[in-house]
Amino acid sequence: MSVNDPITPEPLLQLGLGFMASKTLLSAVELGVFTVLAQGGRDRDSLAAEVGLHSRSAADFLDALVSLGVLTRDEAGVYANTPSADVFLDRAKPSYVGGILEMANVRLFGFWNNLTDALKTGTLQNEVAHSGAPFFATLSQDPVAWRNFLNGMNGVSTPLAGALAANFDWTGRRHVVDLGGALGAVPAAVLRSNPDITGAVFELPPVQPVFEEFVAAHGLTDRLAFHGGDFFADPLPEADVYVMGQILHDWNLEQRLFLLQKAYDALPEGGTLIVYDAMIDDERRQNSYGLLLSLNMLIDTEGGSEYTVADATQWLQSVGFAKVEARHLIGGYSAVYATK
Repeated sequence: MSVNDPITPEPLLQLGLGFMASKTLLSAVELGVFTVLAQGGRDRDSLAAEVGLHSRSAADFLDALVSLGVLTRDEAGVYANTPSADVFLDRAKPSYVGGILEMANVRLFGFWNNLTDALKTGTLQNEVAHSGAPFFATLSQDPVAWRNFLNGMNGVSTPLAGALAANFDWTGRRHVVDLGGALGAVPAAVLRSNPDITGAVFELPPVQPVFEEFVAAHGLTDRLAFHGGDFFADPLPEADVYVMGQILHDWNLEQRLFLLQKAYDALPEGGTLIVYDAMIDDERRQNSYGLLLSLNMLIDTEGGSEYTVADATQWLQSVGFAKVEARHLIGGYSAVYATK
C-alpha cells in the first residue's frame, strides 16, 4: 500500500468477522459435503437433500463455499470439490485432514469464546476448567469426544508425516517410537517408505483401541506396535529414533526439560530425537499460525504454549544432545533433529 492509497476498514472487518468463514467450513466438514462431492458433482437440490440442508439455507451456504474457494459451481449449477478439498476433506481418503477440523468444530470453536477470560487470568478454558479433572482422563471417558480428539490429532499429523518421513535420513535406523503419537500417522509414513524399519507409538492406554483400528486399516499391524503408558511416569520403549511431535507445547518449561532429558537418557549413542511443533519464528513476527496456536494452548492447557526454534534448540543442547539441526517442514511447522 502506498502513502496515497486510502485507508479502509475492510481488512479489519474481514479479520474481525473471520469466524463466519471458519464456521462455514467447519459445518461443511461436519455435514460431509466434501465426502459426498468426492463421489461426483451434484446439483443444489440433490446435494442439499444428501447432507440435510434446509431449502432456506442451501443456496447461500453452498455458494459461500464456492466464494471461499473450497467448492466450484459450473454453468449448469453443478457443485464439485476444488482439488485441495477433494484430497484433504474427503473422509474416505487416507489424506483426510478433516479430523482436526471436526475437533475444532466440536471443542475448540466454543472455547475460543472465552479467550478474553484466558488472557486476563492465564487459566485454561476447556471442558475441565471448572471441574479440575485431568484433561485426558476426562476426555477419554466420552467415547465420541475421545475419538474426535484422536482423529483431530491424527489429522494434524497426516500432512506432516510425509514431510518427516522424507526430511530425515532413515538409513541404518531400525526402530522408531513416536512418544505421544496418537494414532501413529508419523511412524506409519516412515514405515511405508522404509520397509526394513519397525515402529511403535507410546501413548495413554485408552488410545489403544482407536490406534489398532488405524494400524489395521493401513496394513501395518505386524510392524507398528502400541505401548501403553505415561511418559512422565513410565520407562520409554527402546528405540534409535524418538519422535516428539506436538507434545512439548502441552507443558510448561520444567516439564518440557524433564521429557527431553528422559528421551536423551533413553537413546543409545547416535540415537536421534525429532521434535516438531508449530514453532514460532525467532523474531516472533511471521508465523501467525504458531502464535495463534499458542493462544489455543493458553485456552486448552494449564501451562502450555508454542515456542521458538531457538528455544527448542537451546533446550535440546542443555540436556546433552551433541548435534542439533532445525528445518522447516510445511506451513507453520518446523522440526528440530537432535542426535546424541
